[in-house]
Amino acid sequence: MQLVFETLLDQLSLSVDEVDFHNALASAAGALDIPAFAYLSPVSDRVTKPRLISNYHSGWTSHYLRRQYEKIDPVIEWARCSECPFQWGPGFGLAGISTRQQQLFDEAAQFGICCGLTIPLVDRRGGVAAMTFAADRLDPTFLRTVEQYEQALEIMAMCFHISVRRKLSGGLAVDGVSLTPREYECLQWTARGKSAWEIGCILGIKERTAAFHLDNAKKKLGVRTKTQAVTLLASSRSSIL
Repeated sequence: MQLVFETLLDQLSLSVDEVDFHNALASAAGALDIPAFAYLSPVSDRVTKPRLISNYHSGWTSHYLRRQYEKIDPVIEWARCSECPFQWGPGFGLAGISTRQQQLFDEAAQFGICCGLTIPLVDRRGGVAAMTFAADRLDPTFLRTVEQYEQALEIMAMCFHISVRRKLSGGLAVDGVSLTPREYECLQWTARGKSAWEIGCILGIKERTAAFHLDNAKKKLGVRTKTQAVTLLASSRSSIL
């Protein structure tokens, strides 16, 4: 397991796009004889185009996203309210399944997705992503693997999640949060020790306008001070690996 984990970290450090991240996760899952995986982020009703990195059948993933199933998926609903990994599938019932949700499960089963271990990935602002390792049946080998390595899989999922957020969120993102070009620019100058008045002079805007953009950036990042915001900016620029 140590070798699998170290190899994943090495691959994540070199990943620059979704294909790279897919291949890194596929390699780790394959080494553990886990047949299927899916990373979905963010799983929020406010997001119309969630990021899905998966080796599920393309017919299923296209159908899932087109129907916006992330909004009703009982596995995702459970991930939103659970901080711990959980198993689902036959014998691991999720309470209160609606007719439409059962239909989703039935459709997924047609594409070989019948059971799995899902790991909720919650950030400090309440955003939720989910990593699922799945199989087409309750295979004893699969069940032993996810039970034996649950903690390691959770750490791997978190490393994957953090790396994806930092590398695929775009150049104007800080800690996975998108900022406007002006908010990002003001934060960059703040990191260089410039005051709101100095930033205004540099950018040709009023001092209160610069302060306004900095306040917006802090609110989006969920912090109270400029120092905290600058710390997140510096952290986002560096690699986690």
